[in-house]
Amino acid sequence: MSFRAYLDNIQAKTCKSPADFKAMAARKGFTGSSGLAPGVKATQITDWLKQDFGLGHGHAMAIVALLKGANKEGSQ
Repeated sequence: MSFRAYLDNIQAKTCKSPADFKAMAARKGFTGSSGLAPGVKATQITDWLKQDFGLGHGHAMAIVALLKGANKEGSQ
């Protein structure tokens, strides 16, 4: 499954776009101007996504990659 497909599936399940997740993560203090905020671990983010949005581990890790600055939204 492509990175774009993961993001599309997440949006279909949660009705939240990648931009929505970026904004929510910033409000929670998980991210800064250059990706993840210092000291933030992927587990903190995946735990939030699993609990609040019912995402599985793979889909939660796709959001972590997005938040870290992965620029794969259009790749296959």
